[in-house]
Amino acid sequence: MCGIVAIYNPGGRVPLETLDRATAILHHRGPDGRRHWIAPHGRVGLGHVRLSIIDLAGGDQPIANEDGRRHIIVNGEFYDFERIQRELTQAGHRLRTGSDSEIALHLYEDLGPHSLHQLRGEYAFVLWDEAQQRLFAARDRFGIKPLFFAQYDGALYLASEVKALFAAGVPARWNREGIFNAAVLGGQQTDTLYEGVSQVPPGHYLIAGPSGIQLHRYWDFDYAPLNGSPDGRSDASWAEEFRDRLEAAVRLRLRADVPVGCYLSGGIDSCAVLGLAARHAAGPIRAFTLAFDRPEYDEEAIAREMAARAGAEFCPIPIRQADLSGDFADATWHAEALALNAHGVAKFALSRAVRDAGYKVVLTGEGSDEILAGYPHFRRDMLLYDSDGQDPAVVQELLRQLEQGNAVSRGLLLPDGDAVSLDGLRRVLGFAPSWMEAAAARMHKIRELWSGDFRAEFSEQEPFHALLGSLDVRGQLAGRAPVNQALYLWAKTLLPNYILTVLGDRMEMAHSIEGRVPFLDHEVVELLRAMPVEQKIRGMTEKYVLREAARPVLTDTVYRRQKHPFLSPPATLNPQDRLHDLVQDALRGSALQRVPYFDQARVVGLLDRLPSLQPGEQVAADQILMVLLSACVLGERFAIAA
Repeated sequence: MCGIVAIYNPGGRVPLETLDRATAILHHRGPDGRRHWIAPHGRVGLGHVRLSIIDLAGGDQPIANEDGRRHIIVNGEFYDFERIQRELTQAGHRLRTGSDSEIALHLYEDLGPHSLHQLRGEYAFVLWDEAQQRLFAARDRFGIKPLFFAQYDGALYLASEVKALFAAGVPARWNREGIFNAAVLGGQQTDTLYEGVSQVPPGHYLIAGPSGIQLHRYWDFDYAPLNGSPDGRSDASWAEEFRDRLEAAVRLRLRADVPVGCYLSGGIDSCAVLGLAARHAAGPIRAFTLAFDRPEYDEEAIAREMAARAGAEFCPIPIRQADLSGDFADATWHAEALALNAHGVAKFALSRAVRDAGYKVVLTGEGSDEILAGYPHFRRDMLLYDSDGQDPAVVQELLRQLEQGNAVSRGLLLPDGDAVSLDGLRRVLGFAPSWMEAAAARMHKIRELWSGDFRAEFSEQEPFHALLGSLDVRGQLAGRAPVNQALYLWAKTLLPNYILTVLGDRMEMAHSIEGRVPFLDHEVVELLRAMPVEQKIRGMTEKYVLREAARPVLTDTVYRRQKHPFLSPPATLNPQDRLHDLVQDALRGSALQRVPYFDQARVVGLLDRLPSLQPGEQVAADQILMVLLSACVLGERFAIAA
């Protein structure tokens, strides 16, 4: 993984000092090297910071093709690249490096945008095509790697992180609608918190040239319609094929010229990855696990048992709320996003420990819940909307058990209390996914804290109207199983904008760690999208096909355990701790004035009421306080103007 910056100024020249300043601020993404290239005519500049993983000695970027008319910068990894290198060489290409990044350059030479279908991995890249006088940029299918862009003062800027755009001179201003979208539903496809700053959506590419900027989609989920004929395959057959594809994805992600470790929790996702990786690793894998100081959030014992089962070297990383307080501001600066929980800060600390242990690459279980319906709200959808033929009394009892068994998800993943109207959403989809109901309830709570003008603008706005308008509802949602519709909508919002950011790329790359996500291998996902939804949720058992596929490498504890979301203990439950003090100090003080969309008197009123709230209400309130605290940090760190 690396950091990339590109500037395209069709009417002027790219200043070297601007390109260098923007590239330098991404040093954490690539501490092993920093290089630039500016075209002879001066209209295009590319910058790259490198984290050396493949071809340690010879993989510097930007990389040019044979005649020097095309240059590329890449952030990410392409898997199975050695096979493609051989094919390119047989086709007459002369490769300058042994790195995986170069294959994208030569595939583009041969296939143009269609080359993206040949790439397997997590990536964002920018390529300047001198022959066609255009800039070509692309982002992987799921948004694992970030890619932001902005137009300012006649130039187009692209970068791995927003802070690089600010360093290049793009003004730092809040985007009012972006604040609304991020606080309520986790963000939009192209929208960001920052005015004038957009992102290339997952599965899209961007073309910029004399005629302007265009965005094109090259991949989508394409879930199978409900009216398709059943194939009659057995559970064992589905499990076997799924295991084969996931194991291949894991094996490919073990390829590196540096040691590869593994993030390990007590969940089935990371345990399955570790178990499958252990089959192919040359020696014991080092497994890194966070150990929290509240038992209901701590999974160390389960992870330790799994590490022993896989023959891994177990490395617990103790973390307390005092640690979260000390890291909160730095983690938020790296995330550039609003937080719903301090779990991202915990991942920030975990990545630092991994770096200090001498590692650059880890396998993670991220993405599994998003493709296998692992969260409790997907099980709720299955019970409510895919329950034909079930006894209604049984369904109600299962719903009650689901609520009781997922107290830590209250208000975050499961609906809690009053909510704003979702009538428009129901008219479009025919139902309201449970995670969207939870977001509507969060909006009901948080809008009471908005300033008067902000409340007047957004209070009556249905939160998902703009999102549905940006999606291919007829082509991707209509006629699909409700659970698959809910998965699709989650994958367009919270997966790239929160899960893969606050819990993924930014927290890993903050400490120069490359996270690899086998579950978001597109060949794995393309198998899952064709499966009957009952392979994902069977009764009250989530991720059914994964459990059966990975059972040979799992402990019995993990195999039988229900999904527990990765969360850190809420600050509201620890009033004597430093994280709680940080919340109180920031929201009662001048920091909140940097975010003029909240009424400080109302916020202070919530803080005053915290001691009188029931524990469940405190947990639900914690996510709102984390949103406010992270907004304060961003406002201060980036000196953001309203």
